[in-house]
Amino acid sequence: MLVVENHSLDEMSSEMPYTFGLAQRYGYATASTALTHPSLPNYLAIAGGDRFGVTDDDPPASHAASGPSVFGQALSLGRTATLYAEGMPGTCALEDGGDRYAVRHNPWAYFVDERSLCRQHDLPLDTFAADVADGNLPNAGMVIPNTCHDAHDPDCTLGDADRWMRAHLAPVLAGPDFASGHLAVVVTADEDDGSQGNTVLTAVLHPSQRGHVVGTPLSPYSLTRLYEQVLGASLLGEAATAPDMAAAFGLRVRRRTG
Repeated sequence: MLVVENHSLDEMSSEMPYTFGLAQRYGYATASTALTHPSLPNYLAIAGGDRFGVTDDDPPASHAASGPSVFGQALSLGRTATLYAEGMPGTCALEDGGDRYAVRHNPWAYFVDERSLCRQHDLPLDTFAADVADGNLPNAGMVIPNTCHDAHDPDCTLGDADRWMRAHLAPVLAGPDFASGHLAVVVTADEDDGSQGNTVLTAVLHPSQRGHVVGTPLSPYSLTRLYEQVLGASLLGEAATAPDMAAAFGLRVRRRTG
């Protein structure tokens, strides 16, 4: 999963031609909506099936999310998980810094029960290219651009984000994990800019998708559910009743356990 910041479906489809071209080639949803503003509650919802009462963008020192994340679930099942964060200084950084790294966009850093796992598997983006080339992408993965390349900062545009997506997605789509059919790539946004009722582009890139346009209403909890279906994990919180993204796109995934 790769996440853009604060832009609507209409904005992303018109101003990110490479990314939206992939969405049209493979598949995308027309009724995928974020839960709220600002960013952090949406990221926590994706990672943990709950907003944990968070209504702001404050750092982990202010918000301790208890219980498992989808990344911790993966590791507890003997599978793999990695969050790749561009510009992050070190692993599982709990404060802003580095090259436009924003901790509010790194949900795993908030899950206090998994802090030791986060320190091992929440990594700077530098490791991503090698994992792509080696066919070593994780069972549960998330890629977080810095605040320029996710089009958040005012001096950066969706064009900048689109060029960044091309640079990082093209190798993935040409790589062994995608060719195997075992990898689905989701591109989405955490929230819109307030212009489209929080409707965002959510694209699913997988060899089974061929111009698939899905009208099923989806939410960040649908993304939680998709992670857990891929893992064969129990459904956390609101994911248990969220619209089924795998079914909407016709993706074949593991049976749920527990």
